[in-house]
Amino acid sequence: MNDSLRISRKFSQRSVMEAIVQGGPISRASISKQTGLSKQTISEIVRGLEEEGWVQETGRTSGHVGRTAVTYELVCDAAFIIAVDLGGTKVRVAITDLACQIFAEDTAPTDPRGGRFVVEQIAAMAFEAADRQKIAREKIRLAVVGVPGAPCSETGRVLLAPNIAGFDTMDVVGAFEEVLGFGAMLENDVNLAVLGENWLGQGQGIDNLAYVALGTGVGSGLMVGGHLVRGVSNAAGEMGFLPLGADPFEAESLRTGAFERAVASHGMAERYAALSGNTVTVPTIFAKAEAGDAAALTVLNDTARFLAAGVAAIAAIANPQKVILGGSIGLRPEMLERVKSFLPQCFPYPVNVETGELGARAAIIGAAAIGLGQLHNTLFGVDAPDGRISLPRANVNALREAM
Repeated sequence: MNDSLRISRKFSQRSVMEAIVQGGPISRASISKQTGLSKQTISEIVRGLEEEGWVQETGRTSGHVGRTAVTYELVCDAAFIIAVDLGGTKVRVAITDLACQIFAEDTAPTDPRGGRFVVEQIAAMAFEAADRQKIAREKIRLAVVGVPGAPCSETGRVLLAPNIAGFDTMDVVGAFEEVLGFGAMLENDVNLAVLGENWLGQGQGIDNLAYVALGTGVGSGLMVGGHLVRGVSNAAGEMGFLPLGADPFEAESLRTGAFERAVASHGMAERYAALSGNTVTVPTIFAKAEAGDAAALTVLNDTARFLAAGVAAIAAIANPQKVILGGSIGLRPEMLERVKSFLPQCFPYPVNVETGELGARAAIIGAAAIGLGQLHNTLFGVDAPDGRISLPRANVNALREAM
């Protein structure tokens, strides 16, 4: 088969698979109407996909005049994806099928030693979860790891991630692929969160969307015109380095970011200690604020003012239709209430700010979305830039939660 015929065949196969993913169960006649391909071509492609175990017969059409037709759908458990949300203090690992059903999930404190120890920790968590659900390891085809920083595609390193030791000096992608035995991808964790909320959450149907995650660190993900904004070195959205909150010219600000020093969990704890003389955790600060503690209320108000200024900076540059707050601090209703109160005091037009619907799973869902696109493209796509197949219809209620 010459190159032109091979490429044409792959385009046809991709079109058929997209019709099945989006519309299954679907008949060959319906696929023909959607793709414009001949029924003979569709029959050949479907037969091959069926023999390889990617699609299956599901029944016959009914309610129509004339003969019934065989319908086909994707075999959702033909392959699996490992989706990872790696944070400075916590790592969440899930295994999803080709329909983004979550079959297994686990959460653990991030190994503080960082580097290779974190890679091996994630691999162990993933394989243990797969074994619990009796998922054959050879069916796991890809890992998508959300990281708190800027992944470098040339070197495999992760820059601007001070909360994960060693990731800025090692080939993280190579280490994952060596330990797992299959392909791995890195993506900024907040980029994954904005994709997750855009697909299945608070941002459905919104092409201009921002997500701000506030917890151990702070970062943002931005979609403009329906496309994820990554920047020239995958560092777009590194909100922690906004020159706000702390002195941006201090050495520590160059390491962790002036804004992150002021607004993230360490900054909140330090501010409370300075006001009260006591060292407590961030959850304790929220509990004390609810009880009326003056120092805790001051910390929450100061944090919300900083966060409102950060949201205003995003709104001034990108003008998103909605800004979604996430992360362990950003998801707190006390924070949303205060940000909505402070925003009009520092920005001249209304900004729609809400907390995410997917909660802590936003990045996991986004990782599954990225993984599905990459896996479908690898298995059924064409050798062309951004040749991802479209994702299944959004339906968060269809996700199967692991116990």
